[in-house]
Amino acid sequence: MRFQKLDLNLLVALDLLLDEKSITRTAKRLHLSQSATSSILGRLREYFNDELLVNVGRNMVPTALAISLQKPVRQLVLQIQATLEIRPHFIAAECERHFRLIASDYTTSILLTRVAQRLRTEAPKVTIEVSPPSLDAAEYIGRGEADFMFVPEEFILEDFSGEVLLEDTYSCVTWAGNDLVGESITREQYLEMGHVSVEFTGRTKSFEHWVFDNAQIKRRVEITATSYSALPQLLLGTDRVATMHTRLARYLADYFPIRCLPLPIDVPKMKMVMQWNVYQEKDPAHQWLRAVMKEVAMERCPLVTAFP
Repeated sequence: MRFQKLDLNLLVALDLLLDEKSITRTAKRLHLSQSATSSILGRLREYFNDELLVNVGRNMVPTALAISLQKPVRQLVLQIQATLEIRPHFIAAECERHFRLIASDYTTSILLTRVAQRLRTEAPKVTIEVSPPSLDAAEYIGRGEADFMFVPEEFILEDFSGEVLLEDTYSCVTWAGNDLVGESITREQYLEMGHVSVEFTGRTKSFEHWVFDNAQIKRRVEITATSYSALPQLLLGTDRVATMHTRLARYLADYFPIRCLPLPIDVPKMKMVMQWNVYQEKDPAHQWLRAVMKEVAMERCPLVTAFP
């Protein structure tokens, strides 16, 4: 099929070429020979009257036109893929989709455990893959390599659709055997204690870090973990303190000897936003899973508001 004299099959090749910036790697992904892929690049260069990719040493570097084409071409390819997946009637029990989610262990514990249970009974052929937050999250969503990401409202990406699912407060958590604190912690105690904190893969900061950095409150962070669920274990047998979501702290208190105390510093509530690429707005399977997420959030944390 051609549109404005361009073979639309070449769009897929163009998308991969701009992504890989390599004929060899693109050829592998297209399951073509290198010579065939070079020929495709030649046809694209002729159509756009531009080199698109230029050899600089051992690397291929995109031209200004190629850089400007990369995002709209990717979005067009994703939109075509989404259109081809639309069916007259969506039946959850028959859906065989694989969804990729970017979520912290907080979101997994509070929300996704129940979502997984719902999928097992309502859509047993649907599979999900959960990856931790990282600096590449926006790129994964933009390129269609992830279907959902869950972030605090302060970290939302304006180019994507979104909806607030739940909100939570923060609490102090200490080892239950810590005799230096009672039923509360003063601000002075809190700032003097050693802290156990969270920093995600790729040194992505947590909402907790963001809040304290913005408020210019300095803490003595002695131990850093990549998940909230690890914090209680790192507190055991010590006089350190952790700051974590109240819902998760109470949940983990059923499994670890920890004490949950009021935070002696004013911290805004954390609003968790579910985000997705706009090309998926009308995807029936995606719409259904979004609805399940909202229903579970309403059951467990009664707040769901539309995100502007």
